[in-house]
Amino acid sequence: MADENKIVLTQDGYQELQDELSDRKTRINAEITQRLAEARAQGDLSENSEYDDAKDAQAKNEARIKEIESILKSAEVISDDDISKTKVSLGSVVTLRDEETKEEEVYRIVGANEEDIFSNRLSSESPIGEAILGQKKGKVVEVTTPVGVFKYKIIKIGK
Repeated sequence: MADENKIVLTQDGYQELQDELSDRKTRINAEITQRLAEARAQGDLSENSEYDDAKDAQAKNEARIKEIESILKSAEVISDDDISKTKVSLGSVVTLRDEETKEEEVYRIVGANEEDIFSNRLSSESPIGEAILGQKKGKVVEVTTPVGVFKYKIIKIGK
């Protein structure tokens, strides 16, 4: 049985978090430090909105760094070998056809932390993700969403 504290990520998602962490610890941290130095040089900090803004940005950056470190610490990365080509699984690239409009869309099934609908990365915990997970090519699934019920046919499953 999988550890419930594990956060499942694709290799791409893991790498994106590593890159963001590195960027936050270096470039973003340096920018905030520069902003703080410039605000301090203006004198009285008690009524200095630039200083307050920079301190807020510093706190948010530190919080995000801690969040990313926590995610990476408990991450379970899905290897390419774990991705099935016969059943929809985390990491699968799936072509779905809307049975009403006959429009096809290609989605990558990812963990909740990687979801980005604008990049066609669909969470396995979303209504569509849950409905197609474990299903095979050719299966028509019915998905209940807040805006109605939709039917999708799984056209293709890949890595």
